[in-house]
Amino acid sequence: MPDHDPGPRLPGTAAAVGALPGDDPREAARTVFGELGEPPHVPHLPTLPARGPGADPLGRTAALLVDLFVDLQPGGWRFVDAPGRDAARAGSFLRADLDELAEAADGWHGPLALPVVGPWSLLAAVELSRGERSVSDHGARRDVVASLAQGLADHVGDVRRLVPGARVVVHVEEPSLNDVLTGRVPTQSGYGTLRAVHRPEVRDGLRAVLDAVRAAGAEPVLRLRSEDAPLALAREAGAAGVALDVRALGSTAWESVAATVEGGLRLWAGVLPAAGTVPAVGALVDAVRVPWRRVGLPATALADVVLTPAEGLAGTDPGAVRGLLTRLREAAAALAEASGD
Repeated sequence: MPDHDPGPRLPGTAAAVGALPGDDPREAARTVFGELGEPPHVPHLPTLPARGPGADPLGRTAALLVDLFVDLQPGGWRFVDAPGRDAARAGSFLRADLDELAEAADGWHGPLALPVVGPWSLLAAVELSRGERSVSDHGARRDVVASLAQGLADHVGDVRRLVPGARVVVHVEEPSLNDVLTGRVPTQSGYGTLRAVHRPEVRDGLRAVLDAVRAAGAEPVLRLRSEDAPLALAREAGAAGVALDVRALGSTAWESVAATVEGGLRLWAGVLPAAGTVPAVGALVDAVRVPWRRVGLPATALADVVLTPAEGLAGTDPGAVRGLLTRLREAAAALAEASGD
């Protein structure tokens, strides 16, 4: 459990965890704190993939690993025996982003999110030295789980020193989790799929990482792909919350969401599209409120929902980001009001 009081959950919460457009970490940090820098909203450490390899989510997460190193190959990221230029670049991007975060968050007292790629999606994407995806190898699975657990604990500690008033939330992105469980991760050649990893191993590996986050004094939130999201596994692994694109959920999936919320996990509801016409506030609210009531969840609990974009904003026009976050804040306030209906 965290070694500090994470504070009360306040209503009307918006967050924009994930990648942003552009290549200026100072401007990104200022944008996040300019729009979401007032509790209970959740600003975050931005990821800026437009800067190139090492600034992407995989490169960022690889920079956190302890005693494991990656290099960029034509087919993507690969584990190697010693750190090289690509690893150094990823580490340099991370240090620069943390410097800008510390400046933008000066005096901040409230939640602060750190997005990372989870162990199973990292294993499904990064190759072994011989070329196959790391998730195919038992030893690699064990080593990556242990390395990431330690790296995230260190990362949380660094951020808590830089922003002493922060209540850190680690946003663990696991879009490939269900593919790992069901044997749908493609081989490196693309002509087949890898064998499924047994559920107990997946659960225990995820739990080890989330437990390390908690022990470091942070709250772990698990972001899953909405299609066949293994929400029961998220509960068993000890997540404090789950993040989903709720626009893609059917009635059966919402029943699982209800069980998850009733089990004490907080819903981070992706409602805001990154492109196209910006929906009206009422439409964003109804994307959560209508199915929420349909599955019998109490209206009062809507105040605990965090509204987020449905996807990363990296491909969004940089000039549109502030307007999107403003609309998200407006929708979060309206959803909190709806909790009293």
